[in-house]
Amino acid sequence: MANLSWMALGTTAVVRAPRTSLRAAQRTASRVVERVDRLASRFRADSELSRVNAAAGEWTAISPELAELVELGLSAAEQTDGAVDPTLARELMQLGYDRDWEEMPAVDIACPLRARSAPVEDRRGEPWRSIEIRADGGMIRLPPTVGLDLGATAKGRAADLACQAAHRATGGAVLVSLGGDVAVAGAAPDGEWSIGIADDHRVHARECQEAVTIRSGGLATSSLVVRRWWREGDAIHHVLDPRTGRPVTPHWRTVSVAAGSCADANVGATAALVLGDGAPAWLERRALPARLVGVDGAVVRIAGWPA
Repeated sequence: MANLSWMALGTTAVVRAPRTSLRAAQRTASRVVERVDRLASRFRADSELSRVNAAAGEWTAISPELAELVELGLSAAEQTDGAVDPTLARELMQLGYDRDWEEMPAVDIACPLRARSAPVEDRRGEPWRSIEIRADGGMIRLPPTVGLDLGATAKGRAADLACQAAHRATGGAVLVSLGGDVAVAGAAPDGEWSIGIADDHRVHARECQEAVTIRSGGLATSSLVVRRWWREGDAIHHVLDPRTGRPVTPHWRTVSVAAGSCADANVGATAALVLGDGAPAWLERRALPARLVGVDGAVVRIAGWPA
């Protein structure tokens, strides 16, 4: 087995496969990821999502592929009671997250999280419930003041699609990681895939906090300490509380979740960061194995995550 990596979706993409099929697996996976980027990036003026956001308030033509990604985002909102909300694009832009991550004034990962406590006021409601889709007719209408950001679901779905396509193309075992969102397909040579867990997916394997194994499906890690940027002297992170449109008050610094797909794992990890101290019970009810690291570094393992 060997790895190939490249930059995609503003992060590091990695394919792991047998050496004999590695380049074919990477070519196939990269084409799928590029297709998802052209569909669902809010940082590309030529993406279909940018066109849909620009036409908010009007009926707009939409491809079946983007409709599927939007419906996945809406399903995540329904399943998490709005904790994972696909309608936070304008709020993220107002906070300065208005360009590809590589262009942002990034905060050093060693900078401590500031656990501010503030009263939560439901000022936004649930605008995702007002999105109208006619999938059979290929049309969508957003509320006039709403913009879509599919970051909590599209990256995980891209990993799933890329992994499945590479497996079909090569017939061999394949692992695809997009910024730490991992999907696997086919039987790993040793029967299991070993995956390192850390705040930052870019660290060397020996710096990982622990390693776990999976046989199928996916695993996602979401963190508040990596994707942060400076704004007016404050270190802002990218996970917003849908009730307020502001960054969530940090309770967990990093959450890892295993599920039947990478997309489902990513939804679970994002929801846990938003739910704060309510996350363990929420994950237990859904039988989602998870590892949660508190702001103080304390580790909580849920629903059969290895001790």
